[in-house]
Amino acid sequence: MYEIISQTAIFILGAGAIILVAKKNKWGFVAGLASQPFWFITSYINEQWGVFLVSIIFTGSWCLGIYEWFFKGKKENKE
Repeated sequence: MYEIISQTAIFILGAGAIILVAKKNKWGFVAGLASQPFWFITSYINEQWGVFLVSIIFTGSWCLGIYEWFFKGKKENKE
């Protein structure tokens, strides 16, 4: 049952994230970050270490996108 939930979440959040980012919508980064726990858990359970390692890079990329789109502009305006 967990696999069905995890794969569904990966599909919806992951695909949604890519579509939103392609449309220059900042919420795509949030959706991408929200998908990462499912990637980590699934890759760990199935011992897919390459996917696990690339998930670390994706997590950093999603966090960078959130910083750039949500916080960086506000920080620069205050200075």
